[in-house]
Amino acid sequence: MEIILERFKSWFEEAGKLAAFAGRFFSETFRRPFEWKELINQCFVIGYHSIFLVGATAFIMGLVLTLQIRPTMIEFGAVSYMPNMVSVALVREIGPMVTALICAGKIGSSIGAELGSMKVTEQIDAMEDSGTNPFRFLVVTRVWDCILMLP
Repeated sequence: MEIILERFKSWFEEAGKLAAFAGRFFSETFRRPFEWKELINQCFVIGYHSIFLVGATAFIMGLVLTLQIRPTMIEFGAVSYMPNMVSVALVREIGPMVTALICAGKIGSSIGAELGSMKVTEQIDAMEDSGTNPFRFLVVTRVWDCILMLP
């Protein structure tokens, strides 16, 4: 019984931390000064640097899907429907999920590595000492860039 209560307590603690983070994010988002240069820079890093990886993955998935479906389509005499079926399957069904997974892995690991490196080298402390809000500069811009660039 004690284990269940401990897990329940830890779940509520995590939910509270997430709510506090969301509240701080939205309160910092609409305060001036806005970090437009960092927002544009991170849009380039997050969006442009991910296009090749997503495109290559989509191409490979389309190729594998075509190779897997072709024998069955020949058997039923519906080879002419194959391009439409593969394109609809990639654009509607598989593409968004794989794009989200690829971007989450690539973008999440790069942001985590960058922020971890900044923490170890005490750059975040230096930002606080110089009067810059590191949460607004580092977190708010990256969250908005992910919101803007992932679709």
